[in-house]
Amino acid sequence: MMNMDFIRKLPIPKEIKEQFPIPEDILKIKAARDAEIADVFTGKSDKFILIIGPCSADKEDSVLDYVCRLAKVQEKVSDKIIIIPRIYTNKPRTTGQGYKGMLHQPDPTKTEDMLEGIISIRKLHTKAIAETGLGCADEMLYPENHRYLSDILSYVAVGARSVENQQHRLTASGLNVPVGMKNPTSGDYSVMLNSIIAAQSQHTFLYRGWEARSKGNPLTHAILRGYVDKHGNPHPNYHYEDLILLSDMYAEKNLENMAVIVDTNHSNSGKKYNEQIRICHEVLHSCRHSNDIKKLVKGFMIESYIEEGCQKVNEGIYGKSITDPCLGWEKSERLIYDIADQL
Repeated sequence: MMNMDFIRKLPIPKEIKEQFPIPEDILKIKAARDAEIADVFTGKSDKFILIIGPCSADKEDSVLDYVCRLAKVQEKVSDKIIIIPRIYTNKPRTTGQGYKGMLHQPDPTKTEDMLEGIISIRKLHTKAIAETGLGCADEMLYPENHRYLSDILSYVAVGARSVENQQHRLTASGLNVPVGMKNPTSGDYSVMLNSIIAAQSQHTFLYRGWEARSKGNPLTHAILRGYVDKHGNPHPNYHYEDLILLSDMYAEKNLENMAVIVDTNHSNSGKKYNEQIRICHEVLHSCRHSNDIKKLVKGFMIESYIEEGCQKVNEGIYGKSITDPCLGWEKSERLIYDIADQL
């Protein structure tokens, strides 16, 4: 016997995709965008990736508003930067408490409804690319749920608490878009690099009740997000010496497409969201002083929304994060232009 109630059987991804299909013209836009993104990670393009957006997507209207603002900026920096809107609809919680994202609660003020959540996140991602032409990113919190969005995402992140998990690694090996593997909360680079080795390799494994065989994903890469020591204190890992160390360790593994995205928030900023601006400038400075770092660093992950900071769910301020604090729109827009000026 199990100490849980089985509430209802959810539709399988194939059924959801048939019920809410992606229009053919949108799939063509995504394919072109995906190819452009892949060229950055393979080294064919020297453009810079910005994965930018709210800590967690919470409301469709404000998230789409934000993504549409990004699209206007993208037009102005398209010669140097590829913007991938961060629409994170699954939110990992360290203790399991609190808002877990739109997948769980399509309306954060109401009770959990995972069927409505699956439908709402598919609609949101579809609308985002349809209205802006920008392929978006989401976190793979639940590997078995990835197929609900597998035809619409342009980038997938595996979080610091998931990167050691076998199912995340093997599922990533079966994806055909870039997958960023974060360093674990301990900060151990070798764990992150081992996850990249696993995801770049072929595997036979159990997935959604199937015996599945993956082909390996050469676009899997590293994300540095800082770490936490045994006392729970955050420490950064974006400094020059950190990036040189990663470059050396990466090279020893003989992996395909050496690449790192620097996450400017989380433990790198100590969740002091305004520090993200300084961190971007420092990393770009490091790129100018080391060809190895310049070749390795492919972009940034930035937490940003319309209003800066964060709020409690019941405050109801439009476009303000209900999880980790984010940069506001004005500072974010300025930062994107400043990054472009340095590339």
